[in-house]
Amino acid sequence: MAIKTLFTYDYGEESMNKIKELGYDIISIREKDAVYDKNIEDVEVLVCYNPFQTLDIRKMKKLKWIQLSSAGIDQLPLEYVRNSGIIITNNRGGYSIPIGEWIVLKILELLKHSAKLYENQKNRLWKMDTTILELCGKTISFVGTGDIAKEAARRLRGFDVEILGLNTSGRQVEYFDKCYSSKDIKGMLSVSDIVVITIPYTNDTHHLIDDEKFKMMKDKVCIINVARGSIMNEKDLIRNIEQGKIYGAALDVVEEEPLSSDNPLWNFQNVIITPHNSWMSEMRNTRRFNMIYNNMKKYAQNEKLINIVDINKGY
Repeated sequence: MAIKTLFTYDYGEESMNKIKELGYDIISIREKDAVYDKNIEDVEVLVCYNPFQTLDIRKMKKLKWIQLSSAGIDQLPLEYVRNSGIIITNNRGGYSIPIGEWIVLKILELLKHSAKLYENQKNRLWKMDTTILELCGKTISFVGTGDIAKEAARRLRGFDVEILGLNTSGRQVEYFDKCYSSKDIKGMLSVSDIVVITIPYTNDTHHLIDDEKFKMMKDKVCIINVARGSIMNEKDLIRNIEQGKIYGAALDVVEEEPLSSDNPLWNFQNVIITPHNSWMSEMRNTRRFNMIYNNMKKYAQNEKLINIVDINKGY
């Protein structure tokens, strides 16, 4: 019997036929239109990003597996999923390459004052900037040493920088010169010229970067955040920008998205804001579908899935 599956994104006729050939009976509903009805009561597999505002999965009594197209899982009804035994897999690593490239780009833009120079170009102003900094010789620290951090670190190694990483145990990770345990975050932050936030968002990492952590950092530190906005205390971030502690910040994520038009972050010349855009590339759907296809092939053959999420850990 075919495995009944709900997709909230249509990957195209050719791709969806490949899934059907694995033994799946597919229903496609646009994510924003996804609500429970009798047609999906016997769905076993849900492939989606975030239909959970309108789709009550508690009514889907035969649901066994949710394959997310995102790396983060905070959109899930976590308490229900934790108690139901539903398997959750994510797209860990699927966006690491474009985000890794984005991190390198934004570090260079902050040090090279690109925003200021682009503004001068817009105003047809020929004015040299003699305050630009080099990346060479700087210490770059990653709060989190997962796939995104590794892709960025791999690309940064050619710049003659020291690359540090923070993870739970301090285990050594490829592309990092040294890794610190989460208990020794001060030891890492105190020597960092640039701090990159790549750690998953969980209850334990909520407001992990706050006034206390900013005080641990060097004066004129650069901050990059590609993880989740709530990992940083935004009020503390703004205050430290205002006080000159932070040389520059590149934020692809903020606490409340979209960023409100009256948020003070818009007003700083040394802050680069992008609309949660770092994961975008022409390869995003190809990589995402390949991961989904490989996992659905494993599921149909009763093999262990890839990217299984530990709900208790949050990643």
